[in-house]
Amino acid sequence: MKKVTVNDTYQKGYVYSLTEKPGINFDTEFKPELTPQKMLELGVFGGKYFNDRPNEFPKSWFTNAKLSKDDKDPSLNFYGVSASMPLSHWQKKGWIYKDDPRGWFQWYARYFMGRRIAGEDYRQIKRWLAMTRHIAQIKKNCPPGSLDCRKKQRQALLHWAYDSRKM
Repeated sequence: MKKVTVNDTYQKGYVYSLTEKPGINFDTEFKPELTPQKMLELGVFGGKYFNDRPNEFPKSWFTNAKLSKDDKDPSLNFYGVSASMPLSHWQKKGWIYKDDPRGWFQWYARYFMGRRIAGEDYRQIKRWLAMTRHIAQIKKNCPPGSLDCRKKQRQALLHWAYDSRKM
């Protein structure tokens, strides 16, 4: 079991354990279509998420990542639109887990790397599953492969590791 110590913009001295190898042994209900690295390369969260390049993740994740220098820049998103609320909104709603102060994508990146937290994993996977409502709307309202149709919903799905380019 490998221990990871985090010292970045959001956390100082946070330690967690990796109990699985990266990218395998996911919960049977959790089937993300994109890896964290691929998400960063496609352009998510206006390039703001992980623009400080936290060293707990592989350097390769950031080689071709679309990251902003400072603030969120929607033009860096794959669909070129803003499709996320600010972190303060998520905090206000109580959706941020204390050990993942950046939110869902931080949880997913750590889960991908092999961290497991039974109750929190279950909660986040339920949230991920709830995004399928957006898939249904795209399929109902857009011709297959029409990437200009419902760009905000498509971008939001990318933020949740669904590959909306294939819908």
